[in-house]
Amino acid sequence: MTRALPRNLLGSEVRGSHGQVVEGIGRDIVSGRLPPGSLLPRDEELAATYGVSRTVLREAMKTLAAKGMIAARARVGTSVRAKPHWNMFDAEVLRWHLNDEGHGDFFAQLFEMRLSFEPYAAGLAAPRASKEAVAAMRAHVAEMAEAEDEMAFALADLAFHQGVLAATGNAFFHSVGALIEAALLAALRLSSPAANNRRRSDIAERHGRIVDAIEAGDARGAAEAMRDVISAGRDRIVQAGG
Repeated sequence: MTRALPRNLLGSEVRGSHGQVVEGIGRDIVSGRLPPGSLLPRDEELAATYGVSRTVLREAMKTLAAKGMIAARARVGTSVRAKPHWNMFDAEVLRWHLNDEGHGDFFAQLFEMRLSFEPYAAGLAAPRASKEAVAAMRAHVAEMAEAEDEMAFALADLAFHQGVLAATGNAFFHSVGALIEAALLAALRLSSPAANNRRRSDIAERHGRIVDAIEAGDARGAAEAMRDVISAGRDRIVQAGG
């Protein structure tokens, strides 16, 4: 069975006045309504806009600063930092990008990142994966082949890729996978072929080749099969206009 996802990966529920301020300003920054280098409105104006106290506002500013999105300077004010400073592994920053209509570049960069480490991880998993890990991967492939909707397909696909990362035995790979799972899920949903039985079967078969290579201890074959799967997913998103 594919595991359930944390609530924050599936929606954008925001609780509390602190969360509302962080959400509002964060979305404005990601969308470009508050571009890099621009100054945020004065504290009293922001407090009035969101209907919060100065204390709540200060805490929200600290949260956004911790994400690398803003910086305060004495006698200047609080300005928006350039994107390279943002923490792109932060769950909220990821979600704001995914919910932004102009996320094409974001997905392109995401797939570049995946291609930079997932094929190598699949190669590492080849000599290291246990029989139980291989069996779990095959179960996820079967779930993909039998998925009745895009969410079921995406969940099985995500669980498969997380399983490969875990099979490396390298805690860093597994941690990176956990950090980007929100982005991975959204990308997988956009590239899901669940409504097309033939495409769904083809993609499940491609994932099956990864498992075959890992089970055979074929590091090069596993890496090539993983590269093929990621590239195919990227191409589906491009064709879908994502």
